[in-house]
Amino acid sequence: MKHPVWFAAVCSLAVIVGCATNPTPTSQTRAITQPTIVDAACGQCLLDLKGEKRGCDLAVRFDGQSYFVDGFTMKQLGDAHADDGMCNTIRKAKVTGRVENGRFAAVTFEILPVEK
Repeated sequence: MKHPVWFAAVCSLAVIVGCATNPTPTSQTRAITQPTIVDAACGQCLLDLKGEKRGCDLAVRFDGQSYFVDGFTMKQLGDAHADDGMCNTIRKAKVTGRVENGRFAAVTFEILPVEK
């Protein structure tokens, strides 16, 4: 059975629209599925991020970009204002998660011991 020309045009348009709604992953939607070492610190104090509220918020930096963290807080990781705290020094952390909408949604987050 032959389909009219308009049917082929509609099918082609559906394929184009379908592809446009499924963007390829970019730096805005990057997943870290294997534990990866990143820099971790207060986003406002040490990583030059502008906070949405006053105070200090956990952030990570990797691939030259800094992101606020969702899923973990600095309070969970110790005294942020201690000499080796997240507001006074950039620490190393082992993380998994995903960058979405300019933020890092952490699944795991482990602060590593300070290197001496």
